[in-house]
Amino acid sequence: QVQLVESGGGLVQPGGSQRLSCLASGFTFSMYAMSWYRQAPGKERELVAAINQSGDFTNYGDSVKGRFTISRDNAKNTVYLQMNSLKPEDTAVYYCKRNSFPAYWGQGTQVTVSS
Repeated sequence: QVQLVESGGGLVQPGGSQRLSCLASGFTFSMYAMSWYRQAPGKERELVAAINQSGDFTNYGDSVKGRFTISRDNAKNTVYLQMNSLKPEDTAVYYCKRNSFPAYWGQGTQVTVSS
């Protein structure tokens, strides 16, 4: 069965960096575009970044452009989210998503940006 398992979340200070990973299994990873979303308390889930199957096309939400980088390693069935210059407003649960119909979601990993 399809599984997406996020890791790498935790507590980080403002201005710091964090790298999230999403390990995929149960399907041919290289055939699917992937995305990262996040959801803060009391807010709707929003798109953070997306990447196509080969990794040569990406797009980002306006609030993270220039600070976050999405990438993938198809040999390792993993998609990454490198987050730099983190702000308190980046605090959220971050989810990995397989872009398909139906879509598949991971369980999420908490990122907290606080001093």
